[in-house]
Amino acid sequence: MGSDIKQQVSEFYNQIGWQEVGDGGECRYQNAQYEDLRPVSREYIHKCHQRVARHLTPVGKYLLDAGSGPIQYPEYLEYSKGYQRRVCADISVVALQEARKRIGDAASGGHGLFVVCDIANLPFKQEVFDGMVSLHAIHHLTDQEHPRAYEELHRVLAVGHTGVIVNGWDSASLAQLADGLVRLVANWRAGRKDRPATPAVPSFGTASHPTGTFVRKHNATWLKRVIGSHIPFRIWVWRSVNVHFLRTFVHERWGGRFWLRVLYWLEERFPHFLGKNGQYPLIVIQKRQAIP
Repeated sequence: MGSDIKQQVSEFYNQIGWQEVGDGGECRYQNAQYEDLRPVSREYIHKCHQRVARHLTPVGKYLLDAGSGPIQYPEYLEYSKGYQRRVCADISVVALQEARKRIGDAASGGHGLFVVCDIANLPFKQEVFDGMVSLHAIHHLTDQEHPRAYEELHRVLAVGHTGVIVNGWDSASLAQLADGLVRLVANWRAGRKDRPATPAVPSFGTASHPTGTFVRKHNATWLKRVIGSHIPFRIWVWRSVNVHFLRTFVHERWGGRFWLRVLYWLEERFPHFLGKNGQYPLIVIQKRQAIP
């Protein structure tokens, strides 16, 4: 089953997710449709992306980008700014080809190295990376491989250094409340003849191509029980609300920029609570010296 899932994920990103599409003269990846790129949300999204760099060792030899994709957002480039090499590991060949366009190949003067692999079976030596990021990648693995992925990311991280994992929860309390509000608004819109319901996140694809891929998420309780027993980590907030919530409630005419600044302030004030109970946690792994 695991190999079938990986094949599905690889085909999705090779054929659809990392294909470029035109948008008002600007090229974006198809997968960007799962993000809120509207001007009203731009400042908030930008600052959330920047949170990752806070927890990384700022300089080093190798940074692992596990499930790198094409490094599609400008903020992602900042994570390896102080490193000699950024090692992009991804199951999608197209993702790595696009990443090479953005950071260049080490052989031709860039600072990228590119490896086709999955993050539950990393082909790297133990403790070789001074930093590690894995953004929205673990949820594409089967249940059985989630613990293995965390173990692998911890294994290749150098002692005394940190790695950052951004993923999503499946049943966080505040996220469930937010989803309930989104459904109420959707039902209200559907009941109005003059304003039909529209999906919060646009779909794409055709009858002959898939419109999504395998996703499996857990919650903070699972993470502490299964991973916390042998891998030290702390949970911070990356972003407390999802794209459905942003597109439903955040609009220019409703003072959206102001309310997102308030939300960001709250996330900064209560980073652990909103990390555990909001939509997207930022999980910081600290590699410590083993006790003899």
